[in-house]
Amino acid sequence: MADPRTLYQEVILDHNRKPRNYGVLEHPSHHAEGVNPLCGDHITVALDVAGETVAGIAFQGESCAICKASASMMTAAIKGKTRAEAEILIQEFLDMATGKRDLGQLSHIGRLTVFAGVRELPMRVKCAILPWHTLHAAFHSVASVSTEADADPMPAPIGNG
Repeated sequence: MADPRTLYQEVILDHNRKPRNYGVLEHPSHHAEGVNPLCGDHITVALDVAGETVAGIAFQGESCAICKASASMMTAAIKGKTRAEAEILIQEFLDMATGKRDLGQLSHIGRLTVFAGVRELPMRVKCAILPWHTLHAAFHSVASVSTEADADPMPAPIGNG
């Protein structure tokens, strides 16, 4: 079996070089901006939600490789999902990345398990979770989120969690 760290590095490099769904989404129904002042990540996430389904999703901005790869994989995983399915995936990713749940407790995470090791890199966790918090903010019509100070997403769970 391949070393998970090697796979993690390969996926990060691939999605950093060729991010999926990077760019502008024309006429989004939802959007939000996310900032990680510590790292300098600054992204926007735009969605086109048709009924309850994510018909389109895109992200753009300046960010480190981990943030960009996380956003790229997030958009690929979320596109075509219902809003309820997306919210479950958001919570599972955040729980996995922050070490709140083990992989065996996550039933929807799929290929995103490549980010499981980020919990061992505390300084990089916020880079990986920023796109997911930004997506959550977009769904709930919150204009912007940050990973620092009172807005720090790490200590509090999202939703009913």
